[in-house]
Amino acid sequence: MEQRKRDAYEVLNIRDDAHPVVIRAAYRALAALHHPDSNADGRATGRMAELNDAYAQLRTPELRLVYDRLRSAGDAPAVAKPMTVPPPSPATRTSGRFAGRENAAPVGSSILDFGRYVGWSLADLASHDPNYLRWLLRHSSGIRYRQEIVQLLPEPKREERSNVSKGRR
Repeated sequence: MEQRKRDAYEVLNIRDDAHPVVIRAAYRALAALHHPDSNADGRATGRMAELNDAYAQLRTPELRLVYDRLRSAGDAPAVAKPMTVPPPSPATRTSGRFAGRENAAPVGSSILDFGRYVGWSLADLASHDPNYLRWLLRHSSGIRYRQEIVQLLPEPKREERSNVSKGRR
């Protein structure tokens, strides 16, 4: 027996002409209700996965446009792939913030194989989204990259931070 595939707008309980702010608010409100960590119901995990998939299809204007076109043609995907940010192309590496980086990944730089930055090198992320690397440094999924991240984003030592806050060097 095949389960009926639900429309992303239906999953989020919103109209198909909803403003992006409404989409985000609906997702956050429903995620708070159905998150497995705060809901002991065994169905919470499945419902949360469904919410994540629906939001992944509608979270940006570009993704939403693609979803709406597929939906009007009757081919809207029931399950979205995880949202990923494509790595910078060789063309963008020769201009802008990636100038001077000729190779797809700087020599010796690890490539992420998970998350929204799958395919990105840590060196590219250091200049594109250093906050993500700081988060990864604290997260268990970043253990294998910790040493390289520390080299890319040197943090002041604890003594230096306390001395700077006291006005000493």
